[in-house]
Amino acid sequence: MKLGRPARRAFLVVHVVASAAWLGLTLGLLALGVTAATATSPVAVEAAVRGMRLFADRLLLPLALLTLVSGLVLALGTPWGLARHRWVYTKFWLTLGTTVATFFALRPGVNAAVAAVAAGRPLPDAGDVLFGPAVSLSAYVFMTVLSLLKPWGLTRRGRRLRERPSAAPLPGGS
Repeated sequence: MKLGRPARRAFLVVHVVASAAWLGLTLGLLALGVTAATATSPVAVEAAVRGMRLFADRLLLPLALLTLVSGLVLALGTPWGLARHRWVYTKFWLTLGTTVATFFALRPGVNAAVAAVAAGRPLPDAGDVLFGPAVSLSAYVFMTVLSLLKPWGLTRRGRRLRERPSAAPLPGGS
């Protein structure tokens, strides 16, 4: 399946916007996590973790899935391919891993923090509100760098496809 130019451009816009929103939202989560971990006022701690829950429950997972799906469509529908270039392959696995971690680690950690603080207890573990956003933000910045620099060259599969006489030229190739 190869995407036509209008479809490719549309998916590229969706992918870039969703990825940028995911990165920005994660930066906001980290700011709220730092606030929750350092605030001395129980009201401020509760407001911060409730804000985190709103972001994590309503926005984070849809953006993660939109980024994953649009990136997958672009990889499969363009000459870049999913497993032809190391940077594309790396981005796919990092996106999949951070999406799964968002669902199974970040959201439960934030929800546990909200439950504890809402019950009048202190924040159980600052790591619940700091670790996930910090790791996620690092991964998204790294993936952004990969998208811009496109390092590392072809995978074995990409080299085999390029060496085939009937293979279509790959982007960036000669």
